Amino acid sequence: MKLIYLLISFLALLPLKGASQDKDLRNAAKEMITSARTCALITIDKEGCPRVRAMETLIPENDFIIWFGTNPKSRKVEQIKNNPNVTLYYLDMDESGYVMVYGKAEIIDDKKAKETHWKEEWKAFYPNKSQDYILIKVTPAWMEVVSNSRGIYGDSVTWEVPRVVFGSK
Repeated sequence: MKLIYLLISFLALLPLKGASQDKDLRNAAKEMITSARTCALITIDKEGCPRVRAMETLIPENDFIIWFGTNPKSRKVEQIKNNPNVTLYYLDMDESGYVMVYGKAEIIDDKKAKETHWKEEWKAFYPNKSQDYILIKVTPAWMEVVSNSRGIYGDSVTWEVPRVVFGSK
């Protein structure tokens, strides 16, 4: 009986594979992103240097498309127009893990989309909402998830982090 208990305990420590792992990673990522107060949005400038800034996060959609509000005159808008490759970084609330999303960003100036993603507390930042406010839409290609508190770890030898690739099953 003791051997069976040890075997079950050992198997519980092994990483999940396939669809089950993907679902667990997505659930953990959604939880971590939703609870994060800010997100680090990383773009690339004209000189090829990474630029990072804190952004107020919005809850990701079911397909992990993530939206941000910004001013059309901000540097990040020009950087995204020149190079749509972006990285998003969310630190878990307990600081034991993170979600890193790599994807393509696009600038959206659609009235309906802007209304859908509007937050009333943004009024002070965008007094002339129709001209001062646009959206950044990030469509993920893949994301990495690490969370000690949720039992999601990188490989013990290579440190490779669990990953979800979007657009695949």
